[in-house]
Amino acid sequence: MRVLIINGPNLNLLGKRNPEFYGAKTLEEINGLLKKRAGELGLEASFYQSNSEGSLVDFIQAEAPKSSAIIINPGALTHYGLSLRDALGDVSIPVVEVHLSNIYAREEWRSHSVIAPVARGQISGLGWMGYLLALEAVAADLQKGKPV
Repeated sequence: MRVLIINGPNLNLLGKRNPEFYGAKTLEEINGLLKKRAGELGLEASFYQSNSEGSLVDFIQAEAPKSSAIIINPGALTHYGLSLRDALGDVSIPVVEVHLSNIYAREEWRSHSVIAPVARGQISGLGWMGYLLALEAVAADLQKGKPV
């Protein structure tokens, strides 16, 4: 079973950008930890990051039909990425939204997610471990044969 782990704008700068909100781990380090854990869970993790909403939509449209679930940190697109929302809403696999920082404890505009209505669930504020928890939830439900 293949899980897409998708990261949106500016997440390529993890480890350098606002570590007080996003932590010290780089995206490469996080992906390495997720790849290892996915293997232990019998899953294949496929990673993608882009600063372009159109590239994210293209990737989802091309890869979701060959996958079992999506874990996505949409970055700032969380709040206004309507074409990304539509692409995620059109897939027939579960979507879990992840945020490193607690989007509800920051600026008011960050507390609205256009992605949440098409996501099975959301993990926010647990740093890089939020991705790991999303992966664990996806694995548990896929192994039971039910949607996440």
